[in-house]
Amino acid sequence: MNPLHHLADGVLFGAAYYPEYHRPEDRLSNRLEKDLDLMVEAGFTVIRVGESVWSTWEPENGRFDLDWLQPVLDGAHERGIKVVLGTPTYAVPMWLARLYPEINVVRADGRPMGWGARQEIDYTHPAFLFHAERVIRAVVARYAGHPAVVGYQVDNEPGNEIFYNRQVFERFVDHLRGTYGTVERLNDEWGLTYWSHRLSSWADLWTPSGNAQPQYALAWRRFQAQLTTDFIGWQADVVREYAREDQFVTTCISYERPTVQDDALTRELDVTAGNPYYRMRDHLTLPPTVPDDQTWMTTGTWSLYATADRMYSSKQAPFLVTETNAQAIGGPWLNEPAYDGQWRQAAWALVSRGATMIEYWHWHTLPYGTETYWGGVLPHSLEPGRVYRQLAELGAELRAAGPAVANLTPDADVALVWSNPSKWSLAEFPQLGGGAGPDPRGWHRIFDSFYRGAFDAGLQARLVHDAQLTDASPEDTARELPVLVAAGVTIADDAWLQWLERYAAAGGHLVLGIRTGYEDEEARARAERKPAHLSDAAGVFYDEFATIDEPLRVQVAEGFEGFSGGSSAGVVGLGEGLADAHATGWVDGLQVLDAEVLAGYDHPHFGRWPAVTTRVHGAGRITTVGTVPDPALARAVLDWVARHSGAEVLAGSAATSTAAAPTSSDGPGADGAPQAAGTLRWRPQAPSQTVTGARNPAGDRVRFVHSWSWEPSTFVLPGAVRDLLSGEELAAGAELELGPWDVRVLLEV
Repeated sequence: MNPLHHLADGVLFGAAYYPEYHRPEDRLSNRLEKDLDLMVEAGFTVIRVGESVWSTWEPENGRFDLDWLQPVLDGAHERGIKVVLGTPTYAVPMWLARLYPEINVVRADGRPMGWGARQEIDYTHPAFLFHAERVIRAVVARYAGHPAVVGYQVDNEPGNEIFYNRQVFERFVDHLRGTYGTVERLNDEWGLTYWSHRLSSWADLWTPSGNAQPQYALAWRRFQAQLTTDFIGWQADVVREYAREDQFVTTCISYERPTVQDDALTRELDVTAGNPYYRMRDHLTLPPTVPDDQTWMTTGTWSLYATADRMYSSKQAPFLVTETNAQAIGGPWLNEPAYDGQWRQAAWALVSRGATMIEYWHWHTLPYGTETYWGGVLPHSLEPGRVYRQLAELGAELRAAGPAVANLTPDADVALVWSNPSKWSLAEFPQLGGGAGPDPRGWHRIFDSFYRGAFDAGLQARLVHDAQLTDASPEDTARELPVLVAAGVTIADDAWLQWLERYAAAGGHLVLGIRTGYEDEEARARAERKPAHLSDAAGVFYDEFATIDEPLRVQVAEGFEGFSGGSSAGVVGLGEGLADAHATGWVDGLQVLDAEVLAGYDHPHFGRWPAVTTRVHGAGRITTVGTVPDPALARAVLDWVARHSGAEVLAGSAATSTAAAPTSSDGPGADGAPQAAGTLRWRPQAPSQTVTGARNPAGDRVRFVHSWSWEPSTFVLPGAVRDLLSGEELAAGAELELGPWDVRVLLEV
C-alpha cells in the first residue's frame, strides 16, 4: 500500500498537540476531551504528538512509561483525527546527560555547548545512539499498530549544530582517508603547499576550529551535512522495521539549519516536511511597505512563496507543513499575530505551491518553558478566541475544497538553481560585504534577489537543486523549464557547467549571475576564463571584479559596442524597466566578446563595463547579470528574460505578480481598465494581487487569487471557473470582489 495514500483525501489540517504540557489542574479537568472536541469543531484532521518528551517516555535509564499517550490516540481515532507520531531524540533526558556528559556538543571554541536548551547532543556518539535506538523502538513498537497513526516524524528540525567533538573530527579524518586515499592526493587537491600546510601523515591534519583553508572548510561542512543525513536515515530505517505499509516516515526541516542538505536528506524519507515561519501583519502587504529582513523567520509575501517553493524542491513533490505560525512566534519581544484573513491567505499560498498538510505550532500556548510566549491556537486561558475562530473558518474551507487542492504540482515559469555547497562556501568564506564587513548570508542575498525579481515580474518559480538538474537531460529540461537562473553557484564541477551550456544550446534561456563558474567542486579558483565553460557561449568574460558599498544606478548606456537598449536583431531592450534600478554589493568587470549589451552602470569608473548582456546560443540564449540586482533591476531583467524565452511564459496562463498590471495582451489595457474577457490572462489586475496556478492529480487546474492589502480589489475572470469554497459557478468575464486580506480558490471548468 502507498504510505502517502492518506494525503490524497484532501489537505490535512491540524496542529502539534502536547497534552503532557498542560498544567496538572488542567489535565485533571477532562482537558483532553475538550481539546479534541474543539479540534473537530475547527475542522482539524491531524495532530502531531510525542516528539519533545524523551524524559516522559523514559523517566529513568531503562524504565519506560509508554501508556500515557494511549488516551490521546484513542480519542483522536474516535473523532476521525489522524496522528503523526514523533520520535523524541532531539531533546535528551537529563539522566542521559549526567551518565554521558561526552555526548554534549562541543563548539568551535572547544567548549561544551552545555545543557538546558535542546539539540545539545552529538548524535554520532555511540552512547547516544544506543539509548536513542532503544527509546525509538520502545515508542514505535508500542503504537505502530494503532489505527490513528498515519505516519512518523523522526527527530525534529535536525542539523542545528556543527559538531567539533574530538570523535567527530576523527571520523572526519577517516572520511578523508576513504575519499582521497593518500595524504599526497589530499595535499594536491586542497593546495596544502600554501602556508606550509602539506601533510606527511593523516595525523598531521589540524582540527577545524582554527582552519583558514577554503577547501578544508567546504569538506568539513559537507561532512557535517552527511552526518545529519545519515542520522535521519538511520532513524527512518529503525522506524520502518515497525511501520505498517500505509504509514509514512518523514522529519520536519528547518531550512536555515547549518547542516541540512535537504535534497539528500529527503531521499531517505517518504515525503518532505518543513516548518515555514513568517512575519505577519504589515510584513505581508503588497506592494511592500516595510523593510525586507530575512532570517529563519522570513519577511515579505515573496519570501513566503519562496519558502514553499524550496520545500517543494527537496523532492520535487508535494510536501507537508509540520509547523507554521498559529499566533506570535519568536521571543516575547516580538508579538505579531496576524490580521484577520492572513492565516487563510498564508495557508492557501502554501497549498498553491504544493503543501498537502497545514499543521500549526501549536494547539495551546504553553504555561511554562522557553517558548511560553510562542502563541498557539488557544491562548494561555485555553478558551477559544480570535485565532481559533479564524482557523476554524480555514478548516471549513479546506474541507469544502477537498481532494481538488491536495497533492498539487505548482506551475513554473522560471527555474532557479539552489546549491547547498555554494551556500556553505559563501558562509565560511563570504565574498559579499565590502566595507560593511563579511556577509555570511551571501548565498541567500544573491539567490533571493533573483527569486524576488521573478516574483515581482509576475513569474512563478521552481527551485531545482544543482544535483537534481543533471538527473535529466538538458534537452528535456529546456522543454520543461524554459528559463533557468544559475546565480551564485560558485561550487560546481566541469560536467555541471557544461550541462548548463548544453541547456542553452537546446533552447533554454540561461541566466548567469555573479560567482557561477568561478570555483570548482573543491572551492579552488578556476584557471579558465570566467565564467568557466560558459564565457564563449555567453559572449562575455571577466578577469576583474569589485565589491561596492553603495548601490550603483543601472541604465541604458549606448556607448557599448553591440548595445541593444532599444532593439537590435529582434531583441527588445530593457528600456523603461530600468527606472530606479540599481546594482548592489558586487560588480563583475564584464568584457564583451560578441554579446549584446542591455544595460550599464551610471558611474565614472564602473561605467566602462556592462551590467547586463545577452547572446543567442544554439537554439537558446544566455543572459549574464554582472551584479546583485536590487528589486527594480531584478524585476526588469526577469521580465525581459521571460519575454525572450522560447516559451514566452508571460503570455501563458500561470503567472503571479506583485506589480501593477502589465499593458500587454496578458493583462488590462494601457488605461488600466480590464480588457475583454476573451483576451485576459490569469494575471494580477491590481498591485496588491497575486495569481498562482497548479494542477492536481486528476489533471484539473486550480487558480488562487490573493489580495494582500487592506484595500479591496476586483479581478475579472479570464475563463469559466467553479469557486471551490462557495460552490458558485462563474462565467468568463465575471468580476470577483476581493476584500481586505482575501483569497479565492477556483477550479477551471
